[in-house]
Amino acid sequence: MEKRNPKSRKLPLTALKKGEVATVASISAGHGRGGVFRKRLNDMGLTPGTKITVVKSGPFHGPFEVLVRGSRLALGRGMARRIFVEIEQ
Repeated sequence: MEKRNPKSRKLPLTALKKGEVATVASISAGHGRGGVFRKRLNDMGLTPGTKITVVKSGPFHGPFEVLVRGSRLALGRGMARRIFVEIEQ
């Protein structure tokens, strides 16, 4: 599990726990096919400024289930690790 940095408000989606609500701050496209990755997330409704709620985190580093714009999405950990969010206080 990722550690939270108290100085930074941005953290990867994988650092959130069940029930936590956050806002998508940015998406790390990575190298190579980053544009395809970003487009796929945009098509699913995951764009900067969108509110996201963690529904559950799969055991043994399984997928994340999140609620986005009224729809539930399952995201693999690799994908979730590249989505940076800001927690709502």
